[in-house]
Parts: sequence; structure tokens; C-alpha cells
Amino acid sequence: MIHLFKTHKDNLIAVKLEGKISKSDVEKIHPLIDKITEQGKKADFYLEMHDSHGYDLKGLWADLKVDASHLSDYGKIALVGEKKWQEWAAKGTNFFTGSEVKYFELKNKEQAMAWIKQ
Repeated sequence: MIHLFKTHKDNLIAVKLEGKISKSDVEKIHPLIDKITEQGKKADFYLEMHDSHGYDLKGLWADLKVDASHLSDYGKIALVGEKKWQEWAAKGTNFFTGSEVKYFELKNKEQAMAWIKQ
């Protein structure tokens, strides 16, 4: 499940992820990416993961399609989590995109938000 929250940076998509991410969750994010890129900006992401279990199958497929269509449209990505696999996911994301990706432990989420807002 995805919970969006507001920030004061117009190209930042900030979400809290819990449980499994579904197709409908991904569909909430895609229009936000389009809105940012239509303004000629790159989309930055703050992804805070609480008891996150990845994707369900339809959610994974939807996310892969969105990412494939927007890989060059992503700016900075802050992944904030509590598990080792989330840190590995950050490293993998960094490898496959031209984005600047950083992983932060959940206890350092304020530092992550400060970094992404720079």
C-alpha cells in the first residue's frame, strides 16, 4: 500500500510504502511523474518503507512498465528502509538508472528528506 504525502518541492514524489505494492498503488504514482516531466523537470522520489514486502505480481509488472517509460525522467531517489534487501534494492536501482540513489535507515529519515530536498 502506498500513502502519498505533501512536500514543498514541486518535483518531489514522497510516499510511505507498507505491505505489498499493487497495480493500483503504481497507478497513483504514474500521473504524478507525468505532471512533473511535462514541466520539463526530473521526478525526485522519497520512498519510506515500513514493513514493506515488495510487489504483488500485477504491481511489479505495472512498475516495470512505468520505469521503462520514464528511466531518463528520474532525478534523485532516497530509499528509506529497515531491511538489508531494501539497501540492495537501492544499489540495484542506482545501477539501472542514471539517477542519484541513496539508501537511509529508517532512523535517519529526517536526513534522507533533507538530502532529497537539496
